[in-house]
Amino acid sequence: MTSIFARAMGAEFDRLHPMMQRRFGVGLDSGQACTGRGVMWEVRRGPWWTVPFLQIGRLRNILVPDVGTLVPFTVENYPYRDPFGRETVTVVREYAIGGKQRRFDATMTLADGAIVDYLGTHQHLAVDLDLHADDRGGLVLTSDAQRFYAGPIGFTFPMLFSGRARLREWYDDDEQQFHIDLRVVNSVFGFLFGYRGAFTCEWTPADEAPDRLKPVRHERRT
Repeated sequence: MTSIFARAMGAEFDRLHPMMQRRFGVGLDSGQACTGRGVMWEVRRGPWWTVPFLQIGRLRNILVPDVGTLVPFTVENYPYRDPFGRETVTVVREYAIGGKQRRFDATMTLADGAIVDYLGTHQHLAVDLDLHADDRGGLVLTSDAQRFYAGPIGFTFPMLFSGRARLREWYDDDEQQFHIDLRVVNSVFGFLFGYRGAFTCEWTPADEAPDRLKPVRHERRT
């Protein structure tokens, strides 16, 4: 039984910590969903001029414009088969910052042996992901090329107006919880957005995602 993440990583998946393998083993074969609950110790953004870009992203649940400390959050990973027959996994994060509910929507699928991450409620942005195991059994996820899709329109999104994400996630045996650290950086303008925190997970039987976690529309193009 292999998840889309195991297929994308190949032999490197076996180098992940067993709890990381369980977390990223979520898929239709495993018949399980994973729900994480924890606290972001810090959610931060770049200088003031990054706010308009983050606010635009907020409209489609792509970016979070707020900052805060000790922010409660959940992350829900459910497997399902999308309308085009592709195995897909939700990565939906919800935050409560300053009395406001914020949400970051992503759905991941496998294309040509690699993970493609569709961002937002309408899957307007498709991002290539590179996944590797680090020396302590953690996962290092780095974003690469991005493509914008809306109706008949489709083009490679210029990285001058976007950022590259580097996410590190690992399991701490002593604390018995997962840790996460994300940084999104623009090659010209520098740091845009990031967070770091810790969470615990529970697994439940699932072979379908709730409608509330699915995008409003699915994009066929990868």
